[in-house]
This record gives sequence, C-alpha cells and structure tokens, in this order.
Amino acid sequence: MTSLRLTTFGAALALTVLAGAGAAHAAPATATPAVTDAHAASADVPPFSNGFGLTLVPEDTQVHSPTDFTLTVTTAQLSGKHRIRILLPTAYATDPDRRWPVTYFLHGGSGNVNDVAAAPALHAESMITVVPDGGLKGWYADWLMQNTAEGKANWETFHLTQIVPFIDANLRTRNDRAHRAVVGLSMGGFGSLHYAQARPDLFGHVAALSGGIDFGMWQVRAAVLGTELNVTGAWCASSTSGSAGSGQCTGFGPVVDSDAIFGSPYPFFDADRVWKAVDPAAPTNLAKLSGTGITLYTGNNDLIDVHTEAASNTVKARLDQLGIPSRLVNYGNGASLAPSCNGGHNYGCWAPAFADYVPRLEAAFAAAG
Repeated sequence: MTSLRLTTFGAALALTVLAGAGAAHAAPATATPAVTDAHAASADVPPFSNGFGLTLVPEDTQVHSPTDFTLTVTTAQLSGKHRIRILLPTAYATDPDRRWPVTYFLHGGSGNVNDVAAAPALHAESMITVVPDGGLKGWYADWLMQNTAEGKANWETFHLTQIVPFIDANLRTRNDRAHRAVVGLSMGGFGSLHYAQARPDLFGHVAALSGGIDFGMWQVRAAVLGTELNVTGAWCASSTSGSAGSGQCTGFGPVVDSDAIFGSPYPFFDADRVWKAVDPAAPTNLAKLSGTGITLYTGNNDLIDVHTEAASNTVKARLDQLGIPSRLVNYGNGASLAPSCNGGHNYGCWAPAFADYVPRLEAAFAAAG
C-alpha cells in the first residue's frame, strides 16, 4: 500500500510538540579535548585494521590522549565519513593480558561522538567505552528510504554488524553478552533499547536515559518527524542545534521525506507497520529482554522529559507484567539526583545519572566473571 505522506495536519502535529521525547537535546557544556596530531601520536593508541565493511581514514584520526581517541571510517552502509570515539581504561596498555567489558554509548539527536565528554563516568577504569556516530537524525535505524538528501542510511547495520565485530577484532574485549552493554540518551535511548531487543545475543545490559522509547505515543512520533523535516518554531527552542536566534533546525542536516526513516506515522490501514515493528515499548519486543539487565532514567520537569517520563513508565509497567526485572529511576525535578539536575532534558541530569549507573554496570560485569 502506498504510504501516507505528512500532510499539513502532520506538520502542525510536530509543531505542537514543543519538545517531543527523544529529540534534540541541549549541547553538552564540556568542551571537546584538544586534538593531538594523529601521525605523531599514532604510537600511543592501539593499531586498528580495516574489516567488517569498515575502511579506516588514518589521516582523520584524532588523538585526545592515549586512552581517548577518535577513528574515522567509511562504509558502504552510509554516505560520507563517520567517527568512532573510543575510551580505554588507563591499564589497557600496561596490562596486555587482560580483556575488558565494552559499553556502547549512543548519543542523542543533533549530537555527535564528542557528547561523551559531558558524561565523565563513561570513561571508566574497568571497561572500554565506544561512541559511534549516530547521525544528527539517524534514529539508530536502517532507513526505509535510501535516496534522500542524507544518502545511504543504514545506521543499525553499521552499528550492529560492522562496528561491534570491528571493535572485538581490534581491541582486547570480553565479547560475550554478559560483558557488553548498550546505553543511550534521548534519540539514543530509543537506539539502546531497540538494539538490545534486536540483538539480545550481543547485549546483556541496556540503559535508556530520557529516551523516546514508546512509539505508541504521538509525541514521540512527532519528535521523529520534527527531526526529519527540520520543523521551524518552538521545536528548536529546546535545542542549541539551530542557528542562533533563527528558530530553524538547521543543525539536523538536510530536510528529508517525512516517511524516510520508519515510513508513514499514521495508524491507518497498517501504514505505520514499521513504527510498530520497532517500537521498544511493544510487549513482543520487551519480551526479548528476558535475561537482560535493564535500567531506565527520566526526569519530568520540562516539555521533553514529561513525555520521556510517560514512555518510561509504560515500558516499566509492561516489563513488570512480563515478569522481567528492571530498574526505573524517576528523578522528577532533579533534586534527588544531583544539584546540577533540574529534571530536564540535559547533561546536568544525564551526567549524574551515568555516575549512578556506571558503578552498578561495572559490578554486573564483575559478577559475570
């Protein structure tokens, strides 16, 4: 059936959501570390080899420190070049016989791999953290349309069938699910839960922070549409992605078709079947998380996180109904989490949320042997 394209009503719907769940987020306040010349510092980082469909671009390597560097790769699954930031434990080089758990961090909409600098807890001493490029509006999906202004856009394939085995082949990892986690925030919150459901063989632990994790909510669908269409207006008021003071979502890249990622969002004649198939809150998808460590974080004190709270509550209730253990941390206005947190959609809350989560994840990794 021909998919239903976004109408004037649909555009108005996206505009109505001042800041729908899982969309753009405030840029991290932490500055990107200074970059060392890649060639001069190449001996300070582990060697990497091409493979699994990824081709390294050595001249674009950025070395922030021997334990913090960014690779650039090309792949037939995506247009252009894409970065992978890698954080190593301090002892990685000095303990050559040790293998390490791995956590994959998925950034939010309009974000990039350098967002991880705003969450210091993710640079931990007992695990490797990998931060792959997720696109300004990639939504951690293999797009339904591959001929938009974004070009080739198979983000899920890039991450799950290329980057994961590439990292395992080039670094000393513990490559079983009990020692691999996927975590994300906002758009990346959808990505983390979706990836854990799509590949439970890969990930034994998952965390979603302020995530757009219920595609049954029209507010979350509108968030996706807003990023596809770069909708002008209040949508951008919650984000620094647009040109200063312009109200334009220019930071999300070129406008694409409203059906580009998941097809039609409208629940008529099964036109939204892709949305339903990948919905992290769908009981059939949640059932795939049996045996997975699941953690959700959300506030409720701004126009975005009031929706991520609703989505997180739905996911938690359905997991409970399925008898699958999970942990939900609803920090409300932020007072119970940290002085920096106002309960909103920002790193003032996400950084302390990760500071709470990472030690628990490290303990789970250790308990797995």
